[in-house]
Amino acid sequence: MYKNLVAALAAISFFSPVFSQNSNEPLKAAWVYVAPLTDAGWVRQHDEGRKAVQAALGDKVKTTYVENVPEGADAERVIRDLAAQGHTIIFTPSFGYMEPTLRVAAEFPNVRFESITGYKTAPNVAVANARYYEGRYLAGIAAGRMTKTNMAGYVAGFPIPEVLQGINAFTLGMRSVNPKAQVKVLWLNAWFDPPKERDAALVLMNQEADVLAFHTGSNAVMIAAQERGKMAVAYHSDMRKVAPDAQIAAVTHQWGAYYTARVRAAQDGSWKSGNVWGGIQEGMIRVDSFGAKVPKAVVNEVQAAQKAIGAGKLKPFMATAKQDILDNEGGIMIARGTALTDAQILKMNALVAGVQGKIAK
Repeated sequence: MYKNLVAALAAISFFSPVFSQNSNEPLKAAWVYVAPLTDAGWVRQHDEGRKAVQAALGDKVKTTYVENVPEGADAERVIRDLAAQGHTIIFTPSFGYMEPTLRVAAEFPNVRFESITGYKTAPNVAVANARYYEGRYLAGIAAGRMTKTNMAGYVAGFPIPEVLQGINAFTLGMRSVNPKAQVKVLWLNAWFDPPKERDAALVLMNQEADVLAFHTGSNAVMIAAQERGKMAVAYHSDMRKVAPDAQIAAVTHQWGAYYTARVRAAQDGSWKSGNVWGGIQEGMIRVDSFGAKVPKAVVNEVQAAQKAIGAGKLKPFMATAKQDILDNEGGIMIARGTALTDAQILKMNALVAGVQGKIAK
C-alpha cells in the first residue's frame, strides 16, 4: 500500500519550485485541527498520521498540533502564528481552512503548506484528499445486508461535494445488494457537534432507520446506535470501544504514509506543490474492524469488493450496460454503460435515487 502511495506522489504533475531544508536542527512540522482531539474521529486519524511521522523520522523532526480551531479568522491566526514560529511544513486538514491557508502562504513563501481536503494550490501550497466514497460504497454493501427495515439514516455535516459523494456511494452500495433500501439524510451544518449529532441519530432511528452512517467528527452517532440497539458504520476511526454491539464496520482514514512522505520531501528538498487524491489502492482508505454481529459471508463480500476497487475492477460511480443511474428527482445521473470522471465526481451536486432528502441550502 505504501508503495502505491509513493508511486502516486511521483506520478502527479508538480509545478512549484523545489524547497530545501539546510538546517541540522529537527524539521518543525505542525498540524491544525478543527475539533478537539478525542479517542476516535476525523482529528484522531490525522493525529495518528502525525504520530506516524514522529515514529518514522525520530529526532529528525519535531511535530506539534493545535486542536479545536474554528474555520475562519481563528484558523488564519493560528496558521500564521505557526508559520511565524519557524515551522517548515504546516498541515491544515479541514475544508474551511483552505482560504486561510492560502492567505498565510502568500505571506510566508518559504513555508510549505498542505491543504487537506482543499482544492486550490499555490507554489508553496499542496492539496490532498482521500476517496472516502470508495469506503462508503463498501460500507453500504454491509449496511444493505444488515438492515431489516430497508431504511438507513445518514447524519451529514455540510452539503459539499465530498459529503454528497459519500451519501451517494453509500446508497449505491446498499442498493447493489438490497434494491429496496432507502437512505434518509439529516443535515447539521456542523462538522463537530456531539449533541446535535446524537439528536439527529435519534430522529433517524425514530423514523425506522435501523442502520446509521454519518459524516461528522465525533462518535455520538455510534453511541446513540449502541444505546438504542441499532447498528451503524463508524467513520474516520474504529469505534468499537464505544459501540461494541452497534458497529457494522469502520471506514478508516490512513494518513501516516502520506504525511511521512511529505515531511521527508520537505527535509530532502524535493517538496513541490501538487494534488493527490488517493483511495483504497493507495492505502489511504480502508474498510475494516467488522463487528461481532456481522456474518462472515458479509465480511467476505465486502472484502472481495474492496479488493476489486483496489484493483480498479469496481467503480462505485459506474452504471451497468442495461440501466441508467438516476438522481432522486428522476434525472439521469450516470448514463448506462458509463462511469463518472474524477472531474464530475469532484463537482457532485445531486443526490442519487434512493436518498430521501434534499441538498441543504
